[in-house]
Amino acid sequence: MKAAPLVVIRPEPGNATTLAAARDLGLEVYGEPLFRIVAASWNPPPAAEFDAVMIGSANALRHGGGALNQYKGLPAYVVGKTTAQASRDAGFTVAATGSGGLQNLLAHLARDGRQRVLRLAGAEHVALDSAPSTAITTVVVYKAQPLRLTSACAAQLALGAVAMLHSAAAARHFAAECERATIARGLISLACLSPRIASAAGVGWASVASVERPDDTALLALAERMCQTDRFGVTDDKN
Repeated sequence: MKAAPLVVIRPEPGNATTLAAARDLGLEVYGEPLFRIVAASWNPPPAAEFDAVMIGSANALRHGGGALNQYKGLPAYVVGKTTAQASRDAGFTVAATGSGGLQNLLAHLARDGRQRVLRLAGAEHVALDSAPSTAITTVVVYKAQPLRLTSACAAQLALGAVAMLHSAAAARHFAAECERATIARGLISLACLSPRIASAAGVGWASVASVERPDDTALLALAERMCQTDRFGVTDDKN
């Protein structure tokens, strides 16, 4: 059985990174960002009001602007090795690196006695369930602008493919673009970074699967298996 092609729609620079990794696995892969990450207008609160900063994505560092400089004296709690390295390159001192989302960093904050935390986030972000002793102030420093699906990518999807989805916003926008381009959902399988993202995509797809924890390496491994078998996953659900 011929392997299904993989379609990657995440914003740059992540799109190029995933494409390169997929090609290293020998996959037939097409990349077309359906979002552009841009800076958001924000009012930086005084650094003196906080004893730590949380960073869930390197996008916050790319688009936060010069106002971020005032927070470089605060210990940074970040998600993922890529964000950790970007934080160090930007001049932050990384106190802890978590995986699977910012929620998993809350234990580190409690352990270190951080009580006033500044979270640098995107316009689409997940609410955190922090301890009563930890006050988290969230400021939006970047946002994603949706882009239209090109005719070339639409034609590829219409032949059947596995698409990777990295966010709930991407899931909703991808579904809307498929509808606009009159692409039958039954021709496309979805590899999702979380069950929440899979749910946001809606129903009618050839198959839907998500990884147990949000991890790019695990998601690509899932997508590879789906390309080979058309159906695989922890929360795989024919719908």
